[in-house]
Amino acid sequence: MNVIRKIEHWGDVHHSKWLDYLRIILGLIIFGKGVSFISDTSVLQNMITQNNVFGFSGVLISVAIHVVAFAHLVGGILITLGLVTRFAVVIQIPILLFAVFFINLTPGFSTPNSELWLSVLVLFLLIMFWVVGSGPLSVDEGLKRKTGKRYA
Repeated sequence: MNVIRKIEHWGDVHHSKWLDYLRIILGLIIFGKGVSFISDTSVLQNMITQNNVFGFSGVLISVAIHVVAFAHLVGGILITLGLVTRFAVVIQIPILLFAVFFINLTPGFSTPNSELWLSVLVLFLLIMFWVVGSGPLSVDEGLKRKTGKRYA
């Protein structure tokens, strides 16, 4: 646990304000992806069914789509606001790992496969914000200043 606290402290100390704007954009992208999942579940369900590596049933795929959409909607808002950012990022990382390796990797690394590149970029940014945290322009920082406490 001590190593994790040291990494979090390093991230809190070495956080510039331009990273906050990047965090806000990342949160909006994730929220937008959640909205797109909810708005057109049939296309996503067909895509997952075609690449069905694990042999999931249609009902399980539908439930997974709704769970991922909910996680993206809530996580996107939390990341945008900078509220419990590290927790919200940790929830998103397994979803993006699955998207990169099982959904978007099958078409290949071609230029038209922009979903793969977006997923890889978002995954990289999520890992980065897991380390650096929410930053000075966040609800977390406002709560720290209001209570006078510095929590990890």
